[in-house]
Amino acid sequence: MSRAHYWRVLAFFLLPAVLVYSAFSVYPLLATIVDSFYLRHPGAPETFNGLGNFYTLLGDTTWSKPFWNAFGNNCLFFLIHMVVQNPIGLALAALLSLPQLRLRNTYRTLIFMPTMLSVVVIGFVWQLILSPLWGVWKSFLVALHLGFLFGPYLGQEHTALLTISLISVWQFVGIPMILIYTALLAIPDELVDAATVDGLNQWQTFFHVKLPLIWPTIGLVSVLTFVNNFNAFDLVYVMEGALAGPNYSSDIMGTLFYRTFFGNQLQLGDKTMGSTIATMMFLFILVGVMIYLFLIQRRMQRYSF
Repeated sequence: MSRAHYWRVLAFFLLPAVLVYSAFSVYPLLATIVDSFYLRHPGAPETFNGLGNFYTLLGDTTWSKPFWNAFGNNCLFFLIHMVVQNPIGLALAALLSLPQLRLRNTYRTLIFMPTMLSVVVIGFVWQLILSPLWGVWKSFLVALHLGFLFGPYLGQEHTALLTISLISVWQFVGIPMILIYTALLAIPDELVDAATVDGLNQWQTFFHVKLPLIWPTIGLVSVLTFVNNFNAFDLVYVMEGALAGPNYSSDIMGTLFYRTFFGNQLQLGDKTMGSTIATMMFLFILVGVMIYLFLIQRRMQRYSF
């Protein structure tokens, strides 16, 4: 095959994917970043504003207060997933990988099933379950003599975001579980057999043999959790609306961007400030991913060699 023919074949297979990716990912991203450098007034053309929108977003209390509130809530949303979702996913994967466990395929399917459901369905169902008027959660706690723990979780400022986070954990715990479970299955049996011959029990084999070998997968799960949580929007919107109540206590950067860009109730949409918030979200995610790639992933590659 000549070199020219090779490049024509390569272009034939790659060009459609490159065009689709450019049209639906690269162009919207670049257009959003460009819009964040402009200023728009009603009835007037856009004017170049440099970094003015970013100074306004971070320095003007009208914008900075809701922005930092949403950023703090987003960090808390991410930390809850890291502390609750991923350890539970790791524990479930370790249990499912035990060869003597019966019906593990059934357990695996049941745990992963909520991940395949629509977020709208999940949000609506949990609103019904937790409803103080007709929800079954109150009856469940009363039956366990724990009725004093019940409250209008979604209507209280100090419990709204925590409740939504735990619902999100319940829905998506199947993803870290299945990724870590796959990594555990890939560990050669010879290593586990050698650990058993050396006298290690199940716990010691997991912590001293299996866990070091699946650190790269756990790192991948962590960075996916970070990206997904800082792009989160739909579950909060379904359960608390665009205002992310009560009193913006469940507001995250996705809902703040939505209200700013498209407007809500009496608030008019602001395209340029919405683009500025979206650009900040992109920068936060980019910095987080770069830290993972340059500090953690490189150490893992060095360890593997």
